[in-house]
Amino acid sequence: MKIIRILGVFALVAVFGLTVNAQKDYKLEADVAFSGFKYYKAIEMYKKAYTKESKKEVKSEILFQIAECYRGKNDGTQAAVWYNKAIKSKYEDPIAIYYVADIYKAQGKYEEAIVHYNKFKAAKPGDKRAEDGVKSCEMAKKWLEEPSRTIVNPMPLLNSEDYDFSPVFADKKNVELYFTSTRQGSAGSEVSDITGMNFSDIYKTKRDKKGKWSEPAVLNEAVNSPASEGSSCLNKKRNTMYFTRCGVEDKGVMGCGLMWAKRAGQKWGEPEYIEITEDTFTVGHPAISPDDKVLVFASNMPGGQGGKDLWYITYNKKAKTWSQATNLGSEINTAGDEMFPYIRENGELYFSSTGHLGMGGLDIFKAASTGANQWSGVENLQVPMNSAAHDFGIVFEGDKERGFFTTAREGGKGGDDIWEFYLPPMLFALEGVVKDVETGNVLANAKVKLIGTDGSSAETTTDENGSFFFVENGPDRYINPATSYSLIVEKDKYLVAKGKETTVGLEGSKKFFHDYALQPYEDVVIKLPLIEYETAKWNLQDQYKDSLNSLYNVMTENPTLVIQLRSHTDHRGSTKANQRLAQKRAQSCVDYLVKEKGIHPDRIKAKGMGESEPIKGMGGVILTEKFIKTLKTKEEQDAALQRNRRTDFKVVGSDFVPPAVAPEGTK
Repeated sequence: MKIIRILGVFALVAVFGLTVNAQKDYKLEADVAFSGFKYYKAIEMYKKAYTKESKKEVKSEILFQIAECYRGKNDGTQAAVWYNKAIKSKYEDPIAIYYVADIYKAQGKYEEAIVHYNKFKAAKPGDKRAEDGVKSCEMAKKWLEEPSRTIVNPMPLLNSEDYDFSPVFADKKNVELYFTSTRQGSAGSEVSDITGMNFSDIYKTKRDKKGKWSEPAVLNEAVNSPASEGSSCLNKKRNTMYFTRCGVEDKGVMGCGLMWAKRAGQKWGEPEYIEITEDTFTVGHPAISPDDKVLVFASNMPGGQGGKDLWYITYNKKAKTWSQATNLGSEINTAGDEMFPYIRENGELYFSSTGHLGMGGLDIFKAASTGANQWSGVENLQVPMNSAAHDFGIVFEGDKERGFFTTAREGGKGGDDIWEFYLPPMLFALEGVVKDVETGNVLANAKVKLIGTDGSSAETTTDENGSFFFVENGPDRYINPATSYSLIVEKDKYLVAKGKETTVGLEGSKKFFHDYALQPYEDVVIKLPLIEYETAKWNLQDQYKDSLNSLYNVMTENPTLVIQLRSHTDHRGSTKANQRLAQKRAQSCVDYLVKEKGIHPDRIKAKGMGESEPIKGMGGVILTEKFIKTLKTKEEQDAALQRNRRTDFKVVGSDFVPPAVAPEGTK
């Protein structure tokens, strides 16, 4: 990323007067060019100086400086080559190792980066940057494995083989876009000594009704000049533009500064300089607040946290003056660089940083508004908004979850490119199959209801395969985000089945599967969970009350059913005694459901079955007294006896209607 085209270019230094010696001092010329951030020019001078130099320590220093130049013009590949040459030549400062680690991280070579961060840590044990570097690499690997659902795509119609960056919307309808580019056709004809490329200008493009963008054209107005124009922003009314201009000399200003211009009809008026700090410091990357009162920008002026910081100024309409600059503080700014701010309509601050933990180079971060001109809670936008390459210059399309940003990642046309991003709607589907629990056969025409906590509801029936579906259907959303659902499955002469599902907390689309096995109740005995009694006793023990809750649920979910609750014994004891005991045990269960759970007494009747209906065992053999005596071991006999001691129920009616409640005060 050609950061220096906007902010990395510090105030141009005065050209030192050089005494022409008999032998040209290439290193001195290179140092002068480097101090003026003319990296492209300095590289050639340093290479010539290297061939003339004989001292090993000076040659090592020159190798490091060549690497610094390549890093300054954002050529990481060549920078790593020359840093490694400097390291091999015994360059004494371990910072070269750290820069190699940073470059590998910016190339997505996280394992190699970790190795070099650890080498730097060994050389400088107290330097926190090594620890942060390892942490950021580990985080980046995790984010790559768990990307967010945001979609990002390059914009080939907007991009060129040069640098295209910092898009902003230029009209209220958000169909016209301004961005900065170093492509051919700029207002200035000179080539930058910093990058060896064209100076940058602001371009415009417009989107038609079909969504196609027009061929970008340079903004041939007072805004563009022979110098470099950088990142820009417009106010809410789109009638005032703030932008960066570098390499100018206007009212004593050198380097990069902020300009503003008013729209006069369809054209922009003559820009004016916003005086913020001394000429020797760089100012750029303006971002205006939604209420047009606060201008946030990036600068290397003193009083910050280090590197380039984010600052803000406020405008006094009456005095028509800007306030003194205020630093955004350590919550936002770091010892690294914070640049390319953007304030969204909801007050959130977006910016790019090399100081907060990120994936490599510049990452895009956001912070919530916590008061007047205050932001906190910095969050990395993670993958895919961020990559190992530089990512910056974001803009949202109004309050929509879409917009554009700038990235140097692969997949574009070259240099920095403009990409789109959007958050697709989360789509959910629910499907399943309904079967008969007794036979396993699928059930057609079963009714499936879906009821959401957001007040939504939907209903469908199973097809001939017993399948049901709740899927996205045009504008209808059967299943919504952040909603919990109750499912009710019904079919005539079957017990109702219920289920639950939720989309609360989900961050991506998902398909749910729910299969249901319905219990038929016509001429069928339905077994209940185990209920045990003390010998020859019938009192329902507390620990077995939970076993009756399944029947309670059945009766509340099927409010018209009338139940016969049946209790069985094994064959031991007399038939008459077993009958009486079974009746009392059945009645204890009924009493619990009526008196403690509130089931209407007309809906449930006790029936003592005694030993009259021994159950079927393995292979369909009925566990009669005669059969149990044939079992070889006592354990087998006890197990068979236990199976006969059971509680079950039958549906004996399906048309229960609660009796009318007499009005209060009547008999």
